[in-house]
Amino acid sequence: MVVTGLTVGALAVVGLLAFQADGAQSRALAAKPSTSAGTPTATTAAPSPGESQAPPLLPVASGTGRRVVYSLGSRAVWLVDPKKTPPVQAAFNVTPGSAAPTIGNYIVYSRTVATTGTDGRRVEHVVRFAQQNGTVFGFSALVDTPSASPVPTPSEADPARPRTGGIRSTRADGQTLWDFAPSGTRVVVVP
Repeated sequence: MVVTGLTVGALAVVGLLAFQADGAQSRALAAKPSTSAGTPTATTAAPSPGESQAPPLLPVASGTGRRVVYSLGSRAVWLVDPKKTPPVQAAFNVTPGSAAPTIGNYIVYSRTVATTGTDGRRVEHVVRFAQQNGTVFGFSALVDTPSASPVPTPSEADPARPRTGGIRSTRADGQTLWDFAPSGTRVVVVP
């Protein structure tokens, strides 16, 4: 009876370790940015709706330390923690709003689990980092899209609506960013 109990316990531990290793490998593969032979600062066009494209390499001039990096030109986000291996914990494409933040360094100052965006759509995992000229900038995910679906491209700006600084991701990527970036996390906006 004792041997059976020990065997079952050992199998449970081995199964848990295998599950964790598989999850770590999947996260590492998902976080590993890919690019064709080019410079690390090269940007690529954003994918069209329904098309999936890996983000380019982390821009060289993206700062140091633990940070969220947002590239305006690449329409991509990297979650960087140099104390971990690999340092880029995740990288994904995003869809910007109708306004863009100024290039520079910011700090996450506010987070909201779920709300309505300035475009009237339900969003979740809102991580705000800047306010400029009456526009609030932050990352979020649309609630009414499946977790892994491509982010819908924003429609043409409606003059009746305010400019939106919402930077949209898939729900899965939004959850990853939410988990990575509590208040006080540095956000670096690069060209």
